[in-house]
Amino acid sequence: MSPRPRSLAHERPQSRPVARPRPGPDDLRRTFEAVPPRTSDGDEPFADSWWGRAWVAALESLSMDEGRLSRGRTYADSGKVAAITVTPGRVVAYVHGSRPRPYRAELRLRPLADADWETFLDAVAARPGHLAALLGKEMPHSLVDTAAEAGVALLPAAGDLDPGCSCPDHGWPCKHVAALCYQMARLLDTDPFVLLLLRGRGERELLEDLGRRNAAHSARERPSPPATPSVSAREALAERYLPPLPAPLPSLSHPGQPPSYPSLPGARDPLALDHLATEAAVRAHTLLVSGLDPLAGLSPWQDAVRMAASRPTAGLTATTRALYRELAYATGRTPTDLARAVAAWRQGGAEGLAVLETPWDPPAGPFDRARPALAAADFPRFHPWRNHLTHPGGTLQLRFGHDGRWYGYESEPGEDDWWPRATPDTDPVGALMELSGG
Repeated sequence: MSPRPRSLAHERPQSRPVARPRPGPDDLRRTFEAVPPRTSDGDEPFADSWWGRAWVAALESLSMDEGRLSRGRTYADSGKVAAITVTPGRVVAYVHGSRPRPYRAELRLRPLADADWETFLDAVAARPGHLAALLGKEMPHSLVDTAAEAGVALLPAAGDLDPGCSCPDHGWPCKHVAALCYQMARLLDTDPFVLLLLRGRGERELLEDLGRRNAAHSARERPSPPATPSVSAREALAERYLPPLPAPLPSLSHPGQPPSYPSLPGARDPLALDHLATEAAVRAHTLLVSGLDPLAGLSPWQDAVRMAASRPTAGLTATTRALYRELAYATGRTPTDLARAVAAWRQGGAEGLAVLETPWDPPAGPFDRARPALAAADFPRFHPWRNHLTHPGGTLQLRFGHDGRWYGYESEPGEDDWWPRATPDTDPVGALMELSGG
């Protein structure tokens, strides 16, 4: 059964009560106090994070009975789930039903084998960003992808969850287990270590093990210092005559003009070579006069896009078309790739190019508030993926950049061919209004 659409919402209300763990010395047994009833109108999702939504999807795949799932959501909403205890492979809680005595609801998930843990921990320790994400109570897509590439599944798939309950209802699952599962999604939202405990390892043990593995991995990756040749003391202390350095040549007042390149059969286009030589002369003159290279931080591809973006595209003159061909050939790209990258560069510089080429997982904050803001402005429900929000019609898209701005994109109907459009904006509604011409 596919998950309900409301389970996919991103908005994280500030007033949501969070279950707090009870103190205890055992790292393999955590008990969370009961969450009080919600005071909202019931539209608040049970899972805000993508990994919490994956848990809800695994729950909803257990049952074809939407009625039991609906009653389970109502039970969870009304605070009928008592304290939740999580141990390796098992989640247990008492759920108050229609009878005075509560029912014991249970959910089982197979712990990982020791060999799987070894594989997973080695893969995580090799990438410091994964350890930093766990310390921040986050579980990025890249971490789960790393585990999957190593053959280890952290999140449950359809059919992995095994429910049980002391009630007489033989539903699969019953409403009491469903209520427990929905409350578990809340716990996973705030602390992904709950999932790792369910898979067999406690937080303290994991962090200590990952710290050791990360240090060992860093030591292996650190290159050995080169051997220093020995010099005798007499030779080192011997007097030497060093002539004075010559006076520096005077700096030129402007860059020199490039030579004239003839047009030869089979040779590179002379107009494109002229442009590249002029660029090199201006860069060299700036470095000579100021001692600074303004383009030192750019990769060859970024520099090629920057040069192409400096040329006017209205009408695409023969010189500009030749330059595009030369730059695309030199970087192993196609002229279409270069034209799309130029549009992104003109939209937002190096950050605009990064938004075009590199999807990423934004932290909680402005990205999560974008969809409610768009809905409040009477736009339809946008589909999220990584840092992208896509219009259901498939022709408009917003991408969230590391600079906190929203970048507009357009595609032809039915095509997955996105091109940067409009000026980026910190307000998603403003960016979409300009993109759609509103």
